[in-house]
Amino acid sequence: MTIDLDAVYVLDDRVSLRPERFGALAYHFGNRRLVFLKSPDMVSVLSGLDGAVSLADLLTALGIDPRRWPSFAKALSGLLTSEMIHRAKAPDDALGSVVGRMAL
Repeated sequence: MTIDLDAVYVLDDRVSLRPERFGALAYHFGNRRLVFLKSPDMVSVLSGLDGAVSLADLLTALGIDPRRWPSFAKALSGLLTSEMIHRAKAPDDALGSVVGRMAL
């Protein structure tokens, strides 16, 4: 699967990120996949998905050098394939998870 940097993506509700010294572990409770995130920048990207207008806007906001975007696109494509992230179904999907967490 190819990632669209102009689209909105969200972290799957069944994914948990656990910070580690090297970055983080991402565990999907549905398909039981475990992914090692070895880049703190990638952890920031995944943590910032909620409420992002697009991946490109998020990468820009995080100060990620555009020359690094192809490597992020490749890594995000892998996360899309492994169902860690998915494309938002509607424009409000990304904001919905933020609002839902605030209500708790």
